[in-house]
Amino acid sequence: MKIREFFKMNQNLIDELCIIVGKHNVKTDEPMSKHTTFRIGGPAQIFVTPHTVEEIGKVVAACNICQVPFFILGRGSNLLVSDAGIEGVIVEFGENFSEYTIDGTTVKAQAGASLAKLGNAAEKASLTGFEFAAGIPGSLGGAVMMNAGAYGGEMKNVVDRVWLMDKEGNLLEKSGAEMDFRYRHSIVEDEGYIVLEAALTLQKGDIKDIHTRMEELAQARRSKQPLEFPSAGSTFKRPEGYFAGKLIMDAGLRGYSVGGAQVSEKHCGFVINKGGATAADVMQLIEEVRSRVYEQFHVELEPEVKICGL
Repeated sequence: MKIREFFKMNQNLIDELCIIVGKHNVKTDEPMSKHTTFRIGGPAQIFVTPHTVEEIGKVVAACNICQVPFFILGRGSNLLVSDAGIEGVIVEFGENFSEYTIDGTTVKAQAGASLAKLGNAAEKASLTGFEFAAGIPGSLGGAVMMNAGAYGGEMKNVVDRVWLMDKEGNLLEKSGAEMDFRYRHSIVEDEGYIVLEAALTLQKGDIKDIHTRMEELAQARRSKQPLEFPSAGSTFKRPEGYFAGKLIMDAGLRGYSVGGAQVSEKHCGFVINKGGATAADVMQLIEEVRSRVYEQFHVELEPEVKICGL
């Protein structure tokens, strides 16, 4: 549907969203390239930034009444948006929904809180167990949804409770054990839940040891990952018994490019935006990498990056 036609048909929804979150928190035809770490993506038809759980519930209800799809956006760090953009309403959880509290060894935070911010807060409170996540460029909500992990740690090891909203706007609370955490998976995606808040249980530690560990992991990321280029992090999930990056390297694809998209020369598990890459470039590169790896090693690579849009 053309943008102009969409706006004409959904002006009542836009007016309602402006009432719910304030006119300055509703944008139309918003470039998603401004909101993804890939720096790629066409326009969002409607882009909304709520600040409270009540506002989120009202936004969801308004979308449901108007039968317009909505998509929850965190920090855009694991997302590839099509060049044509995204239909419907993008509901952003970023700085607008990122408050946190620390009580003893419990860190409770809203879904938009960055993992870096929470990692620094845990360090200052001499809490250990979250060092693995501090360098992941995403939000708490996204990390819970996909059970994010790095350097031997996973969210399932620290999540105690999660507060959720279902597609109808009902509020739910689940324990970490009820989240069905597995490799890059949780119940959130299966049920279409929205992560609102989560409580993390950490342990008391020595602030110097915590700082040293975080510096070690930061240095490891800088030396092994192509942080100097826009990307969505690891492009492929780890196939059982293999490492995606090594398979891609052994297939002779280090530095392989399609348009502005390239298999990183520094780490073959990353597809980077070398400059001016389109979503179509990235998609074609992903499919060619998957094909070449399967032809040579009979291993199916599954994308870890979430692909969405028109």
